[in-house]
Amino acid sequence: MENRFVHGGNVYREGAPEGGWRDFSANINPMGLAASVRSAVADSIDDIIHYPDPNGKELKEVLSDFYGVPAEYFVLGNGAAELFYVLFHTEHPKKVLLPIPSFSEYERAALAAGAEVVYHTLKEDEDFALSVDSIELEGIDCILLGNPNNPTGNMLKSAELEKLIKKAELTGTIVAVDESFLDFREDEGEYSVRALTEKYENLIILRSLTKFYALPGLRLGFAVTNPKRVEKMDMGKDPWNVNLPAQRAGIAALKDMEYQKKSRKLVAEECVRFANELRTIKGFKVFEPTVNFILIRLGEEWESSAAFCARMRKNGFLLRDCSNYPGLDNMFVRVAVKTREENEEFMAALRSL
Repeated sequence: MENRFVHGGNVYREGAPEGGWRDFSANINPMGLAASVRSAVADSIDDIIHYPDPNGKELKEVLSDFYGVPAEYFVLGNGAAELFYVLFHTEHPKKVLLPIPSFSEYERAALAAGAEVVYHTLKEDEDFALSVDSIELEGIDCILLGNPNNPTGNMLKSAELEKLIKKAELTGTIVAVDESFLDFREDEGEYSVRALTEKYENLIILRSLTKFYALPGLRLGFAVTNPKRVEKMDMGKDPWNVNLPAQRAGIAALKDMEYQKKSRKLVAEECVRFANELRTIKGFKVFEPTVNFILIRLGEEWESSAAFCARMRKNGFLLRDCSNYPGLDNMFVRVAVKTREENEEFMAALRSL
């Protein structure tokens, strides 16, 4: 059987070690698919002869119970990424502000809607921390930021973000916050601003269920915002954008408290341990991780991020070369946090270089 792996749009066919590729490029829950979700998807097979519920009523009710926000505040998406595009195509912002480095789909979605993209560049010597006071919003129609930010892992507490939201009210600026990785945090309530959507009409939360519940191939996400924007976004997307197995998977995932608890414990322990292991490598500057990925600046010993990733790929490990992130140069890589065994295999391969 051909050893074929799709990574970052590239299909790798070259020989890999026995057991196949070790993918440290994708920030997916190392626990893998929950048994309850697997069963829910399998049980839905006979029902795919029917259209899915275009309103996702049952899923929205479960989301409402889980996140403590009224069901009418939810928009369902084929992954969070789809909702970036829906937001920009329905709000038509002329100018979008992006703190960088950040997830590339933010800019791609903004440009697809014809918006002008303006950068707010975060400083490496400040560990890419975002200061709300330093953001200028005059003339900005929308600001989109990640919390935690991908690839840096930086986070802002909800009180800090509320300062930004209030500031944006005065300039008529939409504040879009991507909270796709917050489910990995036990203390996510200190950082999420979803409850503020009932207070501020200029706020929208975008969230993925594919990262934490290991569903990237199925695609599932949601937005939380005021009912007026919900109605507008619903009109701007395919009514059957979330398929039936995905809706069933989301319902099962949100009810599986044991899986959630074990996942958070694993990631909390391994992100600290793995980061400390990486710091033992000469020429590595390891940024403090907050969720299931770690940003690394390579020293001159490693030539470039592309060369480093190529060497690791020869050992069967796929990493995220961050040289194409605006705000980063060609000496940054991002590594996913996986299980203890997988992380130790990674370190053994790294030390062999």
